[in-house]
Amino acid sequence: MKQAMIFAAGLGTRLKPLTDKTPKALIQVGGMPLLEHVITKLKSAGVAHIVVNVHHHAQQIVSYLENNGNFDIDIRISDETEQLLETGGGLKKAEKLFRDDSPIIIHNVDILDNIDYGWLSRQHLDSEDAVLVVSRRQTKRYLIFDKAMRLMGWTNIETGEIKSPYEWLRVPDDVSTDMENYTMTIRRGTADIEFSIFAFSGIHSFSPRLFRLMDRFPERFPIMDFYLQTCHRTNIYGCIKDDLQIVDVGKLDSLDKAEEFLDRQGKQ
Repeated sequence: MKQAMIFAAGLGTRLKPLTDKTPKALIQVGGMPLLEHVITKLKSAGVAHIVVNVHHHAQQIVSYLENNGNFDIDIRISDETEQLLETGGGLKKAEKLFRDDSPIIIHNVDILDNIDYGWLSRQHLDSEDAVLVVSRRQTKRYLIFDKAMRLMGWTNIETGEIKSPYEWLRVPDDVSTDMENYTMTIRRGTADIEFSIFAFSGIHSFSPRLFRLMDRFPERFPIMDFYLQTCHRTNIYGCIKDDLQIVDVGKLDSLDKAEEFLDRQGKQ
């Protein structure tokens, strides 16, 4: 993968008061802004073209990149200062800023992880429209996959809610989950169908050929809504990373965890 998008437009409300005067992307962890951590890792994986969307304190991010010579790679800005567009809308708006039809790594600026993007690149086959990095992790919300790891839907195992373009999956006669094996079995009539359920990391690769399906979507929407509404006619797959380590630097109490994570990574 030679191109990527970093979502850096968020308000960072959970990091207040730090984000009152500083955008989340420039909050420092380990002596370096979050944005630089992500750019450095993408660059080391061979990514040469990055789109960064901006909204909150946008000019600070633009100036930071300019002052650092865009880290010697091609970085383009997708300006969302007028309106936050969420992940799907932000990607849609940035369409014309990408170079070619090669897959795009999608990464949130406030995520630190141990994913090898060369490995992720090898998982994205030419026939696949998107690849979502998932893991076996205890949470409430899971993506639903068939035996071939093709995306089928989403579920909240606490409430029992299921989102899917497939009516037979969305409205089953009965549902049971086995969290020891991360499976979900639905019953329709006399048939039991087993699915795998995995937690989404928030990191994925996206084929630009999917942009044409975004035309009917509104200006503002989450990317997961797009995936869940189109997975019945696209090739969206999950890729399991069992040794996934990930830190969401979205809250003040996560900053220490992020420092510890970087320290562990530096010692490996």
